[in-house]
Amino acid sequence: MRAVLWCNAELSATALVDSLLDDAELFGVDGGALRAEAAGYPISGVLGDLDSVDAADWQGRSTLLPDDAASDLAKALSHLQTQGYSEVDVVGIDGGCPDHILGIWAALTEVRGGLGIRLHHAGGITFRVHPLDDAFEFIIPKGKEFSVFALTECDAVNISGAKWNLAAEPLSFSTRGLHNQSLGKPISISTDGVLAVIVHD
Repeated sequence: MRAVLWCNAELSATALVDSLLDDAELFGVDGGALRAEAAGYPISGVLGDLDSVDAADWQGRSTLLPDDAASDLAKALSHLQTQGYSEVDVVGIDGGCPDHILGIWAALTEVRGGLGIRLHHAGGITFRVHPLDDAFEFIIPKGKEFSVFALTECDAVNISGAKWNLAAEPLSFSTRGLHNQSLGKPISISTDGVLAVIVHD
């Protein structure tokens, strides 16, 4: 099953949501539910600590996730995984405070493997690559850029099919993986840690 999570930040084009809703359920992450509802989208439920919504307005469609040690996004992703979802697309994440922006990527480290996570930005998509999942494989046009960031310490990162490749090399949170390029053929990325692979539109 696949879900779409709408967070409580800027969303420049609702056409993105339209393209994601085929065969998917839409959930709001706390105040993101209000943004989705205001844009005219039916919400299956609101997830989070519910401090930005009136739970009485969402009777039967709200799930309180009270753990203060994790963000609402991290909790919502983990909750959907326990409900049997295998893929989640996340929208409404652009703009806002720098700590919230970094926290969005940090949430990718707190969710168990087995859940495909895609963060949709105004200029591209972040794909979560987890060591418990299969290698991440994709094809983009020749010369198009993508970046790879280690969100946790990695001892063996493999990148093949790109302009700059790695063969079981260590990678930490740094700029080493910034602005790699496609050669127009399949690219494969695997890791023993958690990676964020950012592909530009």
